[in-house]
Amino acid sequence: MQHQIKYIIVFFLGSISVLAQERDKDTIDTQVVNVIKPYTPTISDAFKVKEVPTVNQDTTLKKRPVRYNIFSIPVASTFTPAKGKAADVEKEEPIKLFDNYASLGVGTYTTILGEVYLNHAINRTERVGGYFSHHSSAGGIENLLLDDNFSLTQLNANYSRKLRDYSWKVDLGFSRQVANWYGLPPVSFNQTTASMIDPEQVYSSFYAGGKLNFQDGIIKSGKVKFRRFYDSDDSGENRFIANTVLNIPIQGETINTEINVDYIGGNFNRTFNSNTELNYGNINVGLAPSYQLTQDDLTVNLGINMVYLNDTEASKNKFFIYPNITASYRLVNDLLIAFAGIEGGLIQNSYHDFVQTNPFVSPTLIVAPTDQRYNTSLGIKGKLSNAVSYKVSGHYIADEAKPLFRANSVLTGATEDYQYGNSFQVVYDDVKTFSIAGELNVDVNRNFTLGLKGEYFGYNTDTQAEAWNLPDIKGSAFIDVQIDRHWFAGASVFYVGERKDLYSELGSLTMPIDTVITLDSFIDANAHLGYRINDQFSAFVKGNNLFNQDAPRWQNFPVQGIQFLAGLTYQFDF
Repeated sequence: MQHQIKYIIVFFLGSISVLAQERDKDTIDTQVVNVIKPYTPTISDAFKVKEVPTVNQDTTLKKRPVRYNIFSIPVASTFTPAKGKAADVEKEEPIKLFDNYASLGVGTYTTILGEVYLNHAINRTERVGGYFSHHSSAGGIENLLLDDNFSLTQLNANYSRKLRDYSWKVDLGFSRQVANWYGLPPVSFNQTTASMIDPEQVYSSFYAGGKLNFQDGIIKSGKVKFRRFYDSDDSGENRFIANTVLNIPIQGETINTEINVDYIGGNFNRTFNSNTELNYGNINVGLAPSYQLTQDDLTVNLGINMVYLNDTEASKNKFFIYPNITASYRLVNDLLIAFAGIEGGLIQNSYHDFVQTNPFVSPTLIVAPTDQRYNTSLGIKGKLSNAVSYKVSGHYIADEAKPLFRANSVLTGATEDYQYGNSFQVVYDDVKTFSIAGELNVDVNRNFTLGLKGEYFGYNTDTQAEAWNLPDIKGSAFIDVQIDRHWFAGASVFYVGERKDLYSELGSLTMPIDTVITLDSFIDANAHLGYRINDQFSAFVKGNNLFNQDAPRWQNFPVQGIQFLAGLTYQFDF
């Protein structure tokens, strides 16, 4: 190995010498270097021993048997396990529900309250039903010169049938209401003068109608209703209403379209201060298509309301177009939902509707429709939990020819029973209304419900000095509690703020003397308590006007004080 290394070094140095000869100025001489290094073996120098061990194929392995022994020793025991038994749970028997009921109650001021509601299934597809109700009082308000008794009786019968693709219902009804113009103003009226006045007015109404609903198809529903309304002064009114809702498919989208026909016609024998007959009548035909757009949390209803008005008495026609746009957006699921809208419409006023609001009107009214140019709304609503919901909203409404109730003048030389300042007329004005409302509803379960609502109003009139008899604040609250299986209770409170009205005297040779009257606010608190004797009989007690407030709802028309009523309710099936 040393010789090999030596030869390599000599060869390398000789090569360098040859190259060095080409350099004339190179002075390095050639030398021989001997490198001596002891041998150090590495793993790569080792070689494997190629030897395979032999195995004796005759060798066999045998498994030795293993034996296990258990030493069982009996133990004496007197324990005997008892059989399992489920615990008894007292199951409350559910309250049986009935389709029919009858109720009768009597109370102070000789008050009678009776109701009968009937609903019977003839077979799987047919039903017949109806109801009868009566509420009356003999009156008895202190310091009145005229009778103040009242009564309201209603009767209805209906028949319905539900088939596979559609259902329909027809009904007939009649009502009779007795009221008195007992609100004489505080002027020099004595018992002798009052004895010459017959303040009783009787309103009667007959109606017939029908409804039709389809499960599928373009026509979704339709309804018609005819009402004849008249009073004991030979005033009368006819009204016919027809409504149809269509779902019209256009290129894969659905356009909801509502068609309305509303006819009204009536007459009064005279105006308030003359014997001139007063007639009115008009027909409205409306078309209101709308389209609903939904995208994620946003829902928008885009529509328009077109109405054609034909005044049959004045022979005048007019066409109205109103916006019909609403939108809602879920800001935080069901917790917070924002909504807004702008809508409008032609409101058909009627003698019947005026009486339902104020039964002390005189049969000398001007009846005309209200043009609600727009009704804008903005607010939020949602659920604070599964049982608590809320709503806060604001409105700005512009009404042209809005009806306002105002007291009639005291007419010198009165010949009619309603000309002593003890009745009301309807005046019309362009009114803009701003309101803010809030409400809270709690519905824990069927055993507890609570509701609160309040609203503030601001009015701007055009020709009238005030928005007559419209309150600035309205509020209400109610609660219903099922205490246990037998006891139940409830209460309601209504608050109405101040209103303005006008007192005037009108003589043949004198100018009217007008005085603005402010009507005080009032609270109407009511409560009831009931006890379920068994599945069919219940007893109840009711109290009305619990704060015994005598503030008049209308000018010179005080109300009954605190009232109590008790009665029984019977539920049954045929």
